[in-house]
Amino acid sequence: QKEDVEVTLLPAGHCPGSVMFLFEGENGTVLYTGDFRLAKGEAARMELLHSGTRVKDIQSVYLDTTFCDPRFYHIPSREECLNGILELVRSWTSLTRYHVVWLNCKAAYGYEYLFINLSEELGIKVHVNKLDMFRNMPEILYHVTTERHTQIHACRHPRDDECFRGNRLPCGMTCRNGTPLHIISIKPSTMWFGERIK
Repeated sequence: QKEDVEVTLLPAGHCPGSVMFLFEGENGTVLYTGDFRLAKGEAARMELLHSGTRVKDIQSVYLDTTFCDPRFYHIPSREECLNGILELVRSWTSLTRYHVVWLNCKAAYGYEYLFINLSEELGIKVHVNKLDMFRNMPEILYHVTTERHTQIHACRHPRDDECFRGNRLPCGMTCRNGTPLHIISIKPSTMWFGERIK
């Protein structure tokens, strides 16, 4: 038997290019999520999820997500997380120009929202190892830099944690103008968060 199925890709909000799949056919409509992160109200703005003024009738939803687990009972909103990080980074970097923050980002992509917001709010560019990975995301290029003399770093090194324990950044910086850096590390990770709190 053959059946025509229409497949619609919907933004998953997880990392650049991440999608959810909406399958529509004679036997009904199915939404397959994969990992997703949507703020309240975002689904309401997805025109392709709606038919006229109402949400399409979806018979089945497949939640194929890392966080469909009781350990992740409460995941704070992206806005709550950003505000907490922003408050911490602002208070630390305002102490002296030698107070530096290292964003311990394990994945290569998915932190663009954080980099842009910190840069816009604090007027500080985020140091990254290279810019080529962001070439197709021009909106972020103004907010990141390969210049190491900045107070916010998201640079990477194969032995990141060893670098940090040695009070040096993954890019190798330990001081500026002979003055030692005071470094704090922030790990923006839902997985890390979920493993430590109910």
